[in-house]
Amino acid sequence: MFTTLVSTDTLARHLDDPDWVIIDCRFVLTDPSAGRRAYAHGHIPGAHYADLNEDLSAPVTPASGRHPLPDPRQLAVRLGAWGIDPGTQVVVYDGSFGAIAVRLWWLLRWLGHGAVALLDGGLPKWRREHRPITTVVPQPTAARFDVRPDDERWVDSTFVEGILGRQDYRLLDARAEERYIGLVEPLDPVPGHVPGALNAPFEDNLDVSGVFLPPAELRERYTALLAGAAPSQAIHMCGSGVTACHNILAMELAGLPGARLYAGSWSEWIRDRRRPISKAV
Repeated sequence: MFTTLVSTDTLARHLDDPDWVIIDCRFVLTDPSAGRRAYAHGHIPGAHYADLNEDLSAPVTPASGRHPLPDPRQLAVRLGAWGIDPGTQVVVYDGSFGAIAVRLWWLLRWLGHGAVALLDGGLPKWRREHRPITTVVPQPTAARFDVRPDDERWVDSTFVEGILGRQDYRLLDARAEERYIGLVEPLDPVPGHVPGALNAPFEDNLDVSGVFLPPAELRERYTALLAGAAPSQAIHMCGSGVTACHNILAMELAGLPGARLYAGSWSEWIRDRRRPISKAV
């Protein structure tokens, strides 16, 4: 069972394995239809397409962030339609080194499905190695996906408000530094970050080729960020609760499990003008 990463070599050997299901999660936040177009142009053989907005998020509300957690029962129907059942090994990938696909990795674990792994290096590495690409859309055999949500894996805005200023928690923001400090904000109407949050850009989990750093290096990075706090006291956030999952996966690889997701993240935090913001480093 693969629960964190799977290599391109391993996936290539399992393309015809009926117990494996592959999900293409490509998505561009500034062009929501781009991922589906890219999938139609070519994808890993056997892969189904999951849309971040339509499949992996609930509808946006006046109080929510940009990508609210989906309803577990509705997501279970979609997972079953892709042929995922309790015995399925799921592999997720995208074209941005896991930035989007980690959302489905986290969602499956939230729903109690441990056998899910991110393709290390994603589609860029797969293409560099000249592995097969197809335009054929697979026809899955429907399965039953049983939902067992573990709501201890995520927190809401009220929880985050309650830990502001506490020294036993670490709030880690996965956005790029220029967004964290409020220098630019291409997606949300208010720039800045939650006071006390530490900047931990998800890109720093990767080497120059786009694969994850070795576990020892990841452990060094996150041990420094935790600064004595327990891994279970780490709360990860980003713009809308998507790329933050990249850091949760990195901590798992580092042998530091138990971190939680602030699901609404920055785009939810700023919905309430009473909540404090900071633009300082």
